[in-house]
Amino acid sequence: MTRFRYFIYVFAAVIHCYMLLVAAQTTEPSEVSALISVKGSLIDNMKHLNNWKRGDPCTSHWTGVFCNISDADGYLHVRELRFMNMNLSGSLSPELGQLSHLQILNFMWNNLSGSIPKEIGSITTLKLLLLNGNQLTGSLADELGNLSNLNRFQIDQNEISGEIPKSFANLNKIRHIHFNNNSLSGQIPHELSNLSTILHLLLDNNNLSGYLPTEFSALADLAILQLDNNNFSGSEIPASYGNLSSLLKLSVRNCSLEGSIPDFSRIANLSYL
Repeated sequence: MTRFRYFIYVFAAVIHCYMLLVAAQTTEPSEVSALISVKGSLIDNMKHLNNWKRGDPCTSHWTGVFCNISDADGYLHVRELRFMNMNLSGSLSPELGQLSHLQILNFMWNNLSGSIPKEIGSITTLKLLLLNGNQLTGSLADELGNLSNLNRFQIDQNEISGEIPKSFANLNKIRHIHFNNNSLSGQIPHELSNLSTILHLLLDNNNLSGYLPTEFSALADLAILQLDNNNFSGSEIPASYGNLSSLLKLSVRNCSLEGSIPDFSRIANLSYL
């Protein structure tokens, strides 16, 4: 009986190792389904994604798909989608939200239309969201404020409208917000002053209005603040902006601002005003 139990133990261990080996050679099934949906929403006139018809996404090295193996389940998981400058059109699939291990989503410089799916907000592992240089429209979903590990949020040079969600104050690891050259409107949320890690805040060339939040003076790491070509009629540059000690560039031209210019003499490295 002892030998029998030992045999069963060894057999179970071998089966377990075999299953891990099989899993390690394949992409997690739900992510494969998500990728198929992503391709289904795209128009690939240049045939960059032709090899997506063959084999496993990770082991067959589908164009633009980069993977890591997980110690937790042994499967390969999609870590990065890199589709920069591939002349892709179509739209972003909501199934992107199923790529739960994704860290980089890069669709820069294509011709995508439609809105940014709210489902992307469920990818809490995401660090870089790079969608600039497309033809995206619609408003920004509140759910995108759930991206707690996001470092860079680039949607500049699109046609996105509506207000900046207050939920974006929850992007507590963000360093770069590039929302310039869109059609965003309304008041800049003062809640963005909670973004203590922010380096670049680019909101120029939109339809923003209201006042410049005085609370931004608390952004100790802020180096570049671009607000040009908006309509802050009747508003002033807050005197407290003179306390932005890390500021390198403050650009607020053509904003219908009034009042006096604050004392920026305490900002030692300010090079562009």
